[in-house]
Amino acid sequence: MQAYYDQVKAAAAAVRDKAGTVPEVAVVLGSGLGDFAGTLGGPVSMPYQSLPHWPESRVVGHAGRLVIGQMGPRRVAALAGRCHAYEGHDLKTVTFATRVMGMLGVRTLILTNAAGGINTGFGEGALMVIDDHINLTGGNPLVGENDERFGVRFPDMSEVYARRLRAIADETAAAQQLPLRHGVYAALLGPSYETPAEIRYLRAIGADAVGMSTAVEAIVARHMGMDVLGLSCITNMAAGVLPQPLRHDEVMATARRVRGEFIGLLEGIIGRL
Repeated sequence: MQAYYDQVKAAAAAVRDKAGTVPEVAVVLGSGLGDFAGTLGGPVSMPYQSLPHWPESRVVGHAGRLVIGQMGPRRVAALAGRCHAYEGHDLKTVTFATRVMGMLGVRTLILTNAAGGINTGFGEGALMVIDDHINLTGGNPLVGENDERFGVRFPDMSEVYARRLRAIADETAAAQQLPLRHGVYAALLGPSYETPAEIRYLRAIGADAVGMSTAVEAIVARHMGMDVLGLSCITNMAAGVLPQPLRHDEVMATARRVRGEFIGLLEGIIGRL
């Protein structure tokens, strides 16, 4: 079987061949947030299944394609959908796309997600900058033999989400008169939503939002020396916050409702990089 590094290298070469100029910025689009990919100029669209070794996402709300195009002077890669560990993938597979972006030379990675609101000061549809995360997925994508071509054995995680990029997000939101929250994101394995007791626990340990992605991708991005910005769309209040069950279709509906604000925020951030 082809070594993992060689698989990443092969996928990066295929992207480079199809797209020509490689991107400076990559954006991973979470559940229901994929419309941003359609805003890029002169797009080159690649279904994930057309790229060697690239895992497909089979989750509703994840289109499963890589789009590379222009946003102003920037060459941007938009990953419309991601795969998740709860689909049965190991964490090296879950973070494969992040590795490919790093191999291509992307230096700024913007990770987005749909998240449940733990902080009761947040409302549905709020946008949150991730200041830090708590990885409760039960795994780490760096477990196993370390390949020094990717990064060092023990990468520093004291500033996973770049302070500079968070400041740019704040400046952009202020210019657009868009309320923007800050908080800590807790990543759990899923696919079941959390219980009310788990949400009380997460609130007690300092989490403001919860989801099933992002943290492991951020770890790999930092391992490869990329600067990371994390953005959460609070698509629902977490279990026990409101007296109602959680449903994925309501998550999607909220993401659709705020997509204009979300796209505007991303465009503004990339324009200020």
